[in-house]
Amino acid sequence: MGFKQYLESLNSYEAGKPIELVVRDYGIYAEDIIKLASNENPLGTSDCVIKAIKKEAKNAFRYPDDSMFELKEALSKKYRVYDKNIIIGAGSDQIIDFIIKAICSKSSKVLISATTFAMYEIYAKHNEASVIRTKSGIHKADEFIDEYKRHNPNLVFLCLPNNPLGDCLDRNEVYRILDSISKDCIVVLDCAYMQFAKYKDKAKLITPNEIIGKYQNVIYLGTFSKLYGLGGLRVGFGIATDSIIATLNKLRPPFNITNVSLKAALAALKDKKFTQETLKNNLKEMAVYEDFARTNNIEYIDSYTNFITFIFSNKVDSTQLSQYLLKNGIIIRNLKSYGMNAIRITIGTKKQNKRVLKYISKYLKR
Repeated sequence: MGFKQYLESLNSYEAGKPIELVVRDYGIYAEDIIKLASNENPLGTSDCVIKAIKKEAKNAFRYPDDSMFELKEALSKKYRVYDKNIIIGAGSDQIIDFIIKAICSKSSKVLISATTFAMYEIYAKHNEASVIRTKSGIHKADEFIDEYKRHNPNLVFLCLPNNPLGDCLDRNEVYRILDSISKDCIVVLDCAYMQFAKYKDKAKLITPNEIIGKYQNVIYLGTFSKLYGLGGLRVGFGIATDSIIATLNKLRPPFNITNVSLKAALAALKDKKFTQETLKNNLKEMAVYEDFARTNNIEYIDSYTNFITFIFSNKVDSTQLSQYLLKNGIIIRNLKSYGMNAIRITIGTKKQNKRVLKYISKYLKR
């Protein structure tokens, strides 16, 4: 068939196992399943958002406002930028696709961390670009600077904080990287988990208005999927100079966000009580996982996200542990596909986390 040859060796993105498949494969009732594999908000979606969705549902027959001016206006006030500095995408990964399409071809090079969000590589290979990785899984400023000087890439991705590991560079380290990069190279700061990082340590905070004011070649990405609990509605955004945004808009298809998604995102921005509850729960319950890891001599990565990564010695196989948890109605993320004997667990509610750690403890004692 006439498909492009590079697709034969390209792996698909591995999403978290859905609850419906666990019900089918293991005969477990849906209400007895805990899904902590996709970094969704364990508190769900705020009541304000649910009301907005129900109200807007009657307009499902209409095309959405393609200017998206209401959401852009709200984001511009929140981040102290202009509307013309913002692009809205069907999740921030759609904007990643726009960026790579706008820049990459066969002769292009993309620099990423050794272990990071898989879509950077997948989209790069869609456009037949070469992918360069740093040596370490976690982000290290010196490694990015060295690899940039060695390879002179066209595009650099910094995942702040990093998915799927949870590490995060300090702001001053990010600036050190940006200062070492030519203005001809575009740098993407993927800040999907930035609110969690800021809540835990203000030294991690990256503010887009400061970034684009100082660096003309940087794009800041955010999402409504994590903190705001809108993963199923697919809303992300990019903030950059007006010239970059104007270029990316040429790649944006019309009506790429639904009218329900736009109204839900607008309502989510207003519900500060819900986001504060989410952040408090996350930090408190993260400490429970950290204590468990220390008690059981499990290596973990200091996380600035809404998930934690446990790295195991040869005594525990992450695939076997993941299967054991799955059979007991607990969905987590096995990181074997990233070449790691490790698991990633979304921080859930107190009740959920207690059950997860109970079964991990049982497995470790076997």
